[in-house]
This record gives sequence, structure tokens and C-alpha cells, in this order.
Amino acid sequence: MKRYLIYFITILFVSSIFLAGCSSSSSDSEKKVNKVELTIYSWRPEDKAAYEKFIDEFEKENRGVEVKFKPFKSTEYGTILTNALSSGKGPDIIQLRPYQGATTIADSGYLLPLDNVKGLTEIPEEYLDAAKGSDGKVYGVPLTLNSAVIFYNTQLFKENGLEPPKTWDQLLQVSKEFQSKDIVPIAQSGKASYLLSLTHSVIGATTYDGNQFVEEFLTGEVNLHDPRFVESIKRMKELEPFFPKDFVAIEDKDAQALFYTGKAAMYINGDYRLESFEQNNPDLPIDVLPSVANTEGGDTPSVTWVDGSYGVVKASKHQKEALKFMEFLASKKFGQMFSDELNRMSAIPGVTPKHPLVKKLTEMSEKSNTPYFMLVHLGDGSPTTKTTFENALQGMYIDKLTADDVIEETQKSLDKWFKKQ
Repeated sequence: MKRYLIYFITILFVSSIFLAGCSSSSSDSEKKVNKVELTIYSWRPEDKAAYEKFIDEFEKENRGVEVKFKPFKSTEYGTILTNALSSGKGPDIIQLRPYQGATTIADSGYLLPLDNVKGLTEIPEEYLDAAKGSDGKVYGVPLTLNSAVIFYNTQLFKENGLEPPKTWDQLLQVSKEFQSKDIVPIAQSGKASYLLSLTHSVIGATTYDGNQFVEEFLTGEVNLHDPRFVESIKRMKELEPFFPKDFVAIEDKDAQALFYTGKAAMYINGDYRLESFEQNNPDLPIDVLPSVANTEGGDTPSVTWVDGSYGVVKASKHQKEALKFMEFLASKKFGQMFSDELNRMSAIPGVTPKHPLVKKLTEMSEKSNTPYFMLVHLGDGSPTTKTTFENALQGMYIDKLTADDVIEETQKSLDKWFKKQ
């Protein structure tokens, strides 16, 4: 009996050790899973559902890492980001504005260089230029190529016996026709001044001869007083009667609504609005024009730029995991998912758009393109020359400034910092 009792006690002791070990192992395992949390800041709330899918894919391949996507209203993002970075207690990964926007944050010492991130060398150098610091290092993984386009409602054009405009004169003519039928010709918003700059990029692309003017400007042969550029501002003023009444006070979401509800025939903005239109009205019959030529048969280049990139905050306590996420963003797998989910042109090589309009945009861009001049080349200064230009355009539309005043204000800003290349 005594022997059996000793045996029983021994079994209980060994079992307790085994169970404790299992419990400890299970507990350790639980600690390992989800022990690292990465926070991403973005200015694209409308992309949240898509990013949840991207993040799920990343987390499957990187157990133990949880990623939180925190988007903010675009117009508030800059202030929120500045406060977070200066406090040193902000996110791990941030969405960077392109060109000077990225350079400013990188030069302030807030970011990790990403030159050694796997996949980054596969991205074209001109795309990486949008996410570099003054030291020439890359601080962001570019997400997408954007095009500023003229969206148009194909059904409204057909019902009114009109053809999509191919030239400036035709744009004015179809606008007059729609206006005579109480249809808003162009659903333009002016409350956020950057929207005026976007529209100008499309109208100006052919007015000032696109790349020809840009080259001459960068080398110092011409400035903004060049007659071609002056004409681009006059054309912006000429379009005013075809915008909604009091459009300077209208939010972009309201301008979009005019278009996707069929109350406006055209809408000028970035191609990224395609996703919004299809979410709000999947049956909306739309097509796009890259720009309008000066004369019949003339070139109509796509106005392009690299949009935001994502960078790693130097103050992050999880740099290793954040850099792993950068590798994911630089992969063809992510690029294809990004294009498929958001109907956008990916900056990652080898991605084939599945959406017919995105495919068309890609082909148009490959055929002929010119940069979004104000964003790519005039984003420096304090305030930036781009901002000065946009605010001056607003001033023109509320009759505080003339077209010549817009040029003068912008050139003064430019003279403070620009050096010919």
C-alpha cells in the first residue's frame, strides 16, 4: 500500500511539472504572438478598407506583428503629423507627401533611410526621387503614380449629341452647350486651393507646351512671366463661368457629388477619384481625357506625379518590424493588390492593372506625359511657391487679383529660393 501511495504521489508531481511547463510554454507563445504593434499614419481615410486587406496579408507572413492603420482627414494631416513627430511619441510608419513634403521631414531627422530595403532598387529612380532627402538617400517607398485627368460622363455627352473635347476651343464649346441645358459643365471645387492647382495642371499642360516649357524654366531660360504660362492663367479665368455657382466655397465632396449624380458633365482631378465614383455610383458611365490640345491633332500629355510614400519614423521602438513592412510595400505582391483594390497605378514594376480605365491611364501616361509642374518643381519656399500660386488663384476667382497679379505673386515667391539647374 505504501509503495502504491509513493507511486501515485510521484505521478502527480511529474504531471504537475508537465502541466506547468505546458502552461508556461503556452503563455510564452501567447506573449510572442502580437507582442509588437506598428501604427501607420495616413491622410487617406477612404482607403481604410483596402489597407485592412493589405495588413491581413502582411500579418499572415509576419506572426507576432500587429499593424494599426490610422488615417486622418487630408487637410488636417500635416498638423497632426507635425505634432506627433515633434513629441517623439507618434507612429512607427508615416505616409509622406511627395517631393518637397518628404524632403522636409527627412531633412529634419525624423526618418530612417531605406536604401537597403529589399525591392527598393527595382523601383525606377525617377519615382524614388519623390521620396528623397537633400542627402540623396531614399526615405520612403513610393506607392502610386497619379494622373490629373478630365473625367466625363459618357451618357450625358451622348444624350446631348456632343463629342468629348479634344481641343481647348472644343472644351469651351461643349461647356457652353451643357450650360444652356442647365447641366453644370465642370464640377469644380475651390474651397481647398490645391484643387485649383490640379485643374491648372491639366489646362496648362498644353497651354504652356508641357515639357518644353518645364525644361526652359528649369534651366533659367524663361520664368513665369513667359506668355505661354500667362495664357494658362487666363484660360483658368475663362473657365470660371462653367464652374458651379460660388464654387470657391464648395467642398470637393460636393463637387464630386454633382458629377456622380449626373448633374455635371465633367470633373477635373486626380485619377484616384475613380474609386470614390465607383463606390458612390457603380453604374456611372465615365471615361477620361488626359488634357486638351491647343489645336486639332495636337499632343495631349498626361499630367503625372508620384503620390505619397511610406517612411519609417526614426523614434520608432520597432524599427526592425517597420522595415519589414517597407519590404512588403516594395514587393510586386503588394503593388498588384494595391492596384486591384484601389484601382490605382502602382509604382512597383511589373504590376498589370486589371481595371480597364486604370489600364487606359497607364497607356496614356506611357504614350506622353508631363509633370504636375507646381508640385514636382515649385514645392519649395515658406510658404511654398505652390501654395502661394494656389492662394493667388483663389484671390483671382473672388476678384481680389487679376491674372497678371497671380503671376506676379507666384514669381516673387519663386525668386526667394529658385536656382536654375
